[in-house]
Parts: sequence; structure tokens; C-alpha cells
Amino acid sequence: MKRPSAQKIKYQKSNIKNFAFCIFNFDFFVAVAMILAGLVAVCPGQRRSRLAPLRIVQLPEPKLTSSTSFEQALVKRRIEPQFTGQPLKFEQIGQLAWAGYGITKSATGGPPAGQIRPLPEELYPINLYFATPEGIYAYSPNEHSLRQVLDQDVRGALAKASINPEAVATAGCDIIITGSVRNSTGRSSSKVRSFMLLQAGQIAQNIQLQTATLELAFMPVGDFDTQSVSRICNIPRNLEPLYIICIGYPAVQTPTTTSQTQGGTGQPAQNRAGPKTAALIVGGENFHDRELFETMRVLGSAGVQTIIASSRTGVIRGMLGGVAEARILLNQLRVDDYDAIVFIGGLGAREYFDNPLALDIARSAAAKGKVLAAISIAPTILANAGVLRGVRATSFVSEQAVLQQAGATYTGAPVERDRQIITAASPIAVAQFAGAIAEALAGR
Repeated sequence: MKRPSAQKIKYQKSNIKNFAFCIFNFDFFVAVAMILAGLVAVCPGQRRSRLAPLRIVQLPEPKLTSSTSFEQALVKRRIEPQFTGQPLKFEQIGQLAWAGYGITKSATGGPPAGQIRPLPEELYPINLYFATPEGIYAYSPNEHSLRQVLDQDVRGALAKASINPEAVATAGCDIIITGSVRNSTGRSSSKVRSFMLLQAGQIAQNIQLQTATLELAFMPVGDFDTQSVSRICNIPRNLEPLYIICIGYPAVQTPTTTSQTQGGTGQPAQNRAGPKTAALIVGGENFHDRELFETMRVLGSAGVQTIIASSRTGVIRGMLGGVAEARILLNQLRVDDYDAIVFIGGLGAREYFDNPLALDIARSAAAKGKVLAAISIAPTILANAGVLRGVRATSFVSEQAVLQQAGATYTGAPVERDRQIITAASPIAVAQFAGAIAEALAGR
């Protein structure tokens, strides 16, 4: 047998070394990859697996009775733009979760035995997530428990993704209602989505009614960045955030003492020794969210009690998706009962441009020396009421000609205060606008 040459032997040895080197490097890289994977798994700030809950909280049994009737709950519902930030107890969260999507009745037989849901989960799955100071919890209705999926307080980040940041950031708990249309066999996607949204609305209504029995307030938020909310709250990709309900203790206590004057107007009684009061007048729809909520916040911080008046009572919706509750009809508002009358802008304010009742309220407030204020396009109401003649005033630029024709000295400044009349040009100046109102009420 012919022996291989020395050169060939050298070549074969070289190949063996290269092969061994590759095997070594492969093992080395595999080891490094495993180490890095382990580091990623334990690295703080990384998303934890949704399959492994950080903590499970068994909620107390929900209460099935209360001293508040259904009618009383409707009356006691409170929509508030800002809360104290005081956390809710797990007992309260459990009651809210049960009201929204818990087991409502015991039964025998049927899948699953002994459990009946208020709504058909198998058609349009709904999941509830709770953003608390301790992190994000997912509600498990079958066990009536909370499964923690994130151990960080994300309410601040959640607020930045919402149209109502004050409410989201200061709520004791933010409830995120999520849904899925994955089980849509035999149904068009548009119809499935419509039914899912209706179901989410029913759940939201249940939760809002429950807040009344718990002596809490709420602020529903329908306008937010869904992708950001999903990311911030660690929500699975197959679920879509549909609605946020901010729940907590209200930062501003609205007046509850009512006049007993003839005619039963039902507005707060005047009490000069008590805190100052302001009636905020908004359109029956399409008020400007920021103008209303920021004005309420600033005045509330200054100790001024506020109440919303409109052409209709109940829940009204803003231009940007926020909602508020009007408690007094415009035809029941008595100027004598308030220290300030404030007209809020937004497209809805146009309904008062030539409204005799609104114009009479503005005239009466000016004649009685009340603080009279209007922002954005709302100064047109004051102009049409004839109270701006010889007064320095400002407004949104589209209303400049109207104010000048009414005899106002139009300045175009962000905010103008001429004695007790205060006007502002746009929502950008709302904090300064509300601050000027508070200063006028304080006699400064």
C-alpha cells in the first residue's frame, strides 16, 4: 500500500485542527448565547413572560347587596377630571372587577359548572386589566383573582398616551377594557367588532354604576394610543385596548347643598362665608376637553367649587373624546348663586352665540359684578350680550371682528382681564385663564 506523502499528511492534520477549532468555537458561541439568554431573562426592566404571573391576589367575595338602589346609583354617579391619587383597596378593585365581568350566579351543570357570566365571553372575549401603584393586574373571573403581569406603576406613562392625562395619572386605579374578535366564524369582521364594542360599553356601565355604591368617582377615556397602551400595560397582541375607566377619590368636592327657593332650581345655595363657586357653561356636545378639565383643575386647586351647566343634563361628550356630567340646566341656573360664570369654548359653544338665555346670563353676571369669563370662541357670547363695549378683550382669531363690532378693544393677547371680565384666546392659555379667574375670585 502506497504511503501518503508528507505534504498530504500535513494537509490532513491541518484540516483536523480546523475542524476541532470550529467545534470548539460552536460550543463556545452556544455557551455564550445561553448565558446571554439567561441574563436577558433576569435583567430588570425586560418584559417578563405573560405565562408566569409575578403575583396572584385572591380577591374577597363580592358583596351582592348594598344600601344604594339602582336609581340612587344613577343619581350619585360622579364624573371627575382629576383624583387625589389615593390607591384603591383590593376589596374595592375586586368589587369593580366583579361588577364588570365577574361570576354573577351559581348554577349546576353547563360548562363550566357553577359559573354564569353576565355576557357571552365565548363570542367576544373581554379581558380587564387594572393599572395600580403596584403594577398591572389581569382579572381572572373564574377564580375571582388578580394576576400581576407587571410590577411597575405605569400610570404616568399611560397618561401620556391618553387624551385625559390628569385623570389617568391621578386615579387610584385605571381599568383597561380589552377585547378580541378572533372567534368570528360566520360573521363579518365589522359586525363582530360592533358587537364587541357594545359588550365593552355594557361592562363599562356596570363598573361606573358600581363606583357610585363605593362612594368613588370615575372618568371614562375613549381616546388614546392603542399601541402605546398595549405596550405600556404588557397586554397580549391578540387583545385590543377598547376603553379606559379612571376610578378614584375626586380631588375637587363639588357643591351638594341645594337651594330651596321657589321653583326648585336645585343649584348650590349661595354661602358667602364658604368657598367661592363657579358655574362652567358648556355646549350640549363638543365642548373643548382641555378648556373644561384644566379650568376645573386649576379652580379646584384654588379652593373654588365648580359645577357644570349646559342645555341638557347628564353625560356630555367633548370634541376630543372626553366626557363630563352636566348637573344643571341652563334655564335653571341662577346667577345669584355663583361667584363666577364661565363660558367654555369648543364647537358646542356656538349654540349659545344667539341663545337669549345664555345672553341674559352673561348680562346679569356683568350687571351684578360677578366674575364673567369666556375662552376661545366663547367670548362671542359676551360680545353678543353687549357686555364688552369699551372692555379690553381677546378671543380666538376667528372671532376678532365680532368682538370689535361689539365695541371691545381687541388685543389678541393670550389672556385679558378688564376688571371682572376675563377672556382668553385659545386652549393653550387655559391655565393662565383659570388662574386669572381664581385671582379675581380671591379679590386680587
